[in-house]
Amino acid sequence: MPMLSLSSISPLAPPCSSLSLHTGISFSPSRIGVSSTSSTSQLIQHTKSSSNPKVVITRERGKNAKLIDALAEHGINCLELPLIQHNRGPDMDRLASVLSAETTFDWIVITSPEAGSFFVEAWKAAGNPSVRIGVVGAGTASIFENLIQSQKKSLDVAFAPSKATGKVLASELPKDGNKRCTVLYPASVKASNDIEEGLFCRGFQVVRLNTYTTVPVDHVDQIVLEKALLAPVVAVASPSAVRAWVNLISEPDSWGNAVACIGETTASAAKRLGLRNVYFPMQPGLDGWVGSILEALRAHDSF
Repeated sequence: MPMLSLSSISPLAPPCSSLSLHTGISFSPSRIGVSSTSSTSQLIQHTKSSSNPKVVITRERGKNAKLIDALAEHGINCLELPLIQHNRGPDMDRLASVLSAETTFDWIVITSPEAGSFFVEAWKAAGNPSVRIGVVGAGTASIFENLIQSQKKSLDVAFAPSKATGKVLASELPKDGNKRCTVLYPASVKASNDIEEGLFCRGFQVVRLNTYTTVPVDHVDQIVLEKALLAPVVAVASPSAVRAWVNLISEPDSWGNAVACIGETTASAAKRLGLRNVYFPMQPGLDGWVGSILEALRAHDSF
C-alpha cells in the first residue's frame, strides 16, 4: 500500500502564538421552509393520552428513541420534530483510504455521535484497522459499544476528557513525552478549530478531514410547529439544531420557554443566539441530558 504523508493531507497550522481559541461556530444563513400542509410523517407524538406534549425532541429522525423512552419513564409526553439532517462532507470519500494507508495515527479524535457514525462506516470500508480513539464524552463513546464487543483487538476507545468539550479534550489528550504524536480528526464541516489549534499548541500533528455536515431540514409542518411552540421545553443536541430552532421563531426574545441542551457547547450557542432559559447537564450522557430536561420542566412548573 502507498505511504501516506501527513504533510500531503493536512495543511500546516499557524504558529501557536497567533492562534485564538474560541467556541464560535459559523452557521448557514438559510431558513427552514414551513409547510402549511399536515403530514403524518412530520408528526410523531408519543403520548398515552391526548394531553399536549411537554418536550420537543429535535434530533435527526431515527435518533430520538432513547431520549423519548427515557422521558416516558417519567411520564413525559414528547413531540418529535427533527430540525436537522446530516450529509456526507467533502472529505468523507478520503477517510477510508487514509485509514487503509500504511501511515498510522496515535489517536483518532471523535467529538460527536454523528462523527462516530461516519467514522465507523469508513473504518469498516478500510478493513477494520487497529485504531486508538479519544472521544469527547459518553454519548459519543456509546456509538462504539457494540463494535468494542466484537472488535476488541482493533478498536480501542481509550480516552475521554474530564469535561465533555473540545477544548478540554485538546488540553488533556495523552501525549508520550516529546515523541512525535499524530492525530486524525474526522470532523463536521461546521466544527470550530478549537481541537486542532489546541492540539497543535501542545505539539501534536493533526490531520482534519471534514467528513460530514449538518443542514436544516427542508420543511417543517405548520401544525407540528404550532404544537412545538407551546411545549415548555425544546431539547437540542447541537449548535446547528439551536440555529434551526431560532430560524423558526419570528421573535426569539419573546419566546419564553426553555431549551435543554445536550452539553455546554450547544448551550453556549443557544445563549449567543438570544435564547434565555437555557439548561445543560452537569454529567455526560443520556442520564445527564434527561436530568437537565427535568430541571427545565420543574422550573417552568410543568413537571
